[in-house]
Amino acid sequence: MNVSPSKENILKKIRKALSSSTPIPFLQSEGNSSVFQPSRQELEVQFAEEFTNLKGKFVYCMNKEELADQLSQLAASNHWEKLFCSEINLRDNFANTLGRWYTDDLKNCDASITSCECLVARTGTIVMSAGQESGRTVSVYAPIHICIAYAKQLVYDVKDGLLFMKDKYGHNLPSMITFATGPSRTADIEKTLVVGVHGPKEVYCFLVDDSND
Repeated sequence: MNVSPSKENILKKIRKALSSSTPIPFLQSEGNSSVFQPSRQELEVQFAEEFTNLKGKFVYCMNKEELADQLSQLAASNHWEKLFCSEINLRDNFANTLGRWYTDDLKNCDASITSCECLVARTGTIVMSAGQESGRTVSVYAPIHICIAYAKQLVYDVKDGLLFMKDKYGHNLPSMITFATGPSRTADIEKTLVVGVHGPKEVYCFLVDDSND
């Protein structure tokens, strides 16, 4: 097959390039420094702003007693009759205030309650994993997801969240790590935003101040 001089010239350049390594133009591009610089706001404030901008519902509690009271008021005001919670510590902590609404029927519950691994302030993200008692499905199947988190679980960026997980689990990371940023949403159909298609239509985050614990 005859090859034109111009094409042969291009092929020669490709062969030459492949035969010798090309120096990386940005040697520090894989450094440890983050592209995003931490803001001067407290992490609690930044997470609350980002989370609510994503249509999440944020509630700050000074202690566990206030948390239990706020949860009870929320359930009563929304006329919820079935709350699913598979995490033993959470069930026990709120048994006196929420016990009458507990159900083992995830499919037909009004809302689910879970803990989380950590919260990412910069993006308003809740990080969860298969390592939690609630497992893979609880935060996704219920129409409303209620997440209970503590101030010590706040990190600035996604990278910090992964380091937080590594410190907790070491080399035995959970088989699934989920980054949930606001209620489920899609705009696949005629670019119309629809909330609650592939997951909960409402997400609450109750952040508890544990600085005195």
